[in-house]
Amino acid sequence: MSDGGLFDVPDAAEQERMVEAVLFASAKPLSVGELQARLPHGCDAAAALSRLAELYAGRGVEVRKLGDAWAIRTAPDLSHLMMREVVETRKLSRAATETLAIVAYHQPVTRAEIEEIRGVSVSKGIVEQLMELDWIRLGRRRDTPGRPVTFVVTRTFMDHFGLASPRDLPGLAELRAAGLLEGTPPPEAETRPATLFAAADEE
Repeated sequence: MSDGGLFDVPDAAEQERMVEAVLFASAKPLSVGELQARLPHGCDAAAALSRLAELYAGRGVEVRKLGDAWAIRTAPDLSHLMMREVVETRKLSRAATETLAIVAYHQPVTRAEIEEIRGVSVSKGIVEQLMELDWIRLGRRRDTPGRPVTFVVTRTFMDHFGLASPRDLPGLAELRAAGLLEGTPPPEAETRPATLFAAADEE
């Protein structure tokens, strides 16, 4: 019980205010651990996040989970109001787009596996470009001969598409709207970018 001492744990409402302030000021999504490290000893960042998510549900901005991190984001149904301010077209080559898509849907995936799916070699420049854009990053080494590195999509990729997990990956229409599929044919009825994954789906 609190006795007014110097190291009292803030009450639940104050913890929510602290987490809300940190999320609002942060330029990037923050994990529970990162939030916990910023709060006074004894606080429960996970519980505060859960309460904030409920509090913001249905409002113009929401407290949303993006992969393993949390952020304050515009409600999805209002995102069209921000298009002029937030859209940043990233024109990638077809090879880079295919590589990105394969990493997204098959992560963690090695360079050799990407090449097997695409049917052609993957240049070092393509991988470097995607890493410089912070779309992909190195994952864990595969426990196979040579211990090749794997690639996975980044938190930035997840945040850009508003994904809570890889299971929520965008379809062809969303990828085109983000400027990643310039010059590709109109989307068909499929929800996944079938034109990019024809080879992968044959596995």
